[in-house]
Amino acid sequence: MALSSSWAAKGVVVTVPVLVLSASAAAICLFFLLSSLSSSSSSICTCPVPSAAVSTTPVGGAAYGRFGARISPTEEDVKWVKDQIEANGLYMQDNILRKGINPRTRAQQLQDLIQFKGISHYEGEQSSNHTALPCPGELLVEEHHSNYGEPWAGGRDVFEFLADSVHLAPDARVLEIGCGTLRVGLHFIRYLNPGHFHCLERDELSLMAAFRYELPSQGLLHKRPLIVKGEDMDFRKFGSGMYDLVYASAVFLHMPDKLVWTGLESLVNKLKPYKGRIFVSHNIKFCSRLGGDECTKRLNSLGLEYLAKHTHDSLLFNHYEIWFEFRRSKA
Repeated sequence: MALSSSWAAKGVVVTVPVLVLSASAAAICLFFLLSSLSSSSSSICTCPVPSAAVSTTPVGGAAYGRFGARISPTEEDVKWVKDQIEANGLYMQDNILRKGINPRTRAQQLQDLIQFKGISHYEGEQSSNHTALPCPGELLVEEHHSNYGEPWAGGRDVFEFLADSVHLAPDARVLEIGCGTLRVGLHFIRYLNPGHFHCLERDELSLMAAFRYELPSQGLLHKRPLIVKGEDMDFRKFGSGMYDLVYASAVFLHMPDKLVWTGLESLVNKLKPYKGRIFVSHNIKFCSRLGGDECTKRLNSLGLEYLAKHTHDSLLFNHYEIWFEFRRSKA
């Protein structure tokens, strides 16, 4: 039986069977839609958290990068920085510096600290109360940053090269021979687990800068690096632990050859066999002066093997460093 209802404006006639079929189809679609939403909601709640979102922060410590994570910047990173400089119209000429709001030199700042008794508000018997770590004015104006033949910023370059070369993990153990004021060491200390960075340094002023300024100012006191004052390549105070990396940045240049060999002999048993590495920068005259064959024999007698010569470019300035790589070849 047809229903004569019609839409005159549209000229369309709708019969009862068509209405019934349409309603049934709509009900079926609604049922499957609700079922799908319910299923999706349930699955969302039970999905595991992506590994990238899981916190790697240990209890009571800072977050560390996972082993295998890249340390040095990529080509894309460098390109991004250059693009940002260009996009912002930063066309500063080479070697032209702009003085800031306070144009005083370090020497002028130091004179102010001396004249006005530093930053202490205390006098007389209370003069030592201004801080738990009294810091000399020379350190406060960072004079120790200028005590190297290259910019202080080069320390990051050295860290990146060495850490990437040995695929350094935060739980690795590192020894620097002659860490000075921690130009390089700061980056290792920050990256490594507490207590895993060791250093032998002879200069008292450098050690004062490391302990009284650099570690506190960088918030790295909790990393507890083992930094020992000593000479003659004596490593007895460092215990019996094995090192993944031992490096000397332009230090062997200033040592007699005999002392360098003495140090290498005492270090061999502290280096992990095969995997552990020794890196020496600038030159290996202590070895080359003996002659190729004689040097190889001397190294072999110690259980060391020369592996390669590396040239590493700086990210910040037109400069490169030469590094020589050795490993312990016997267990």
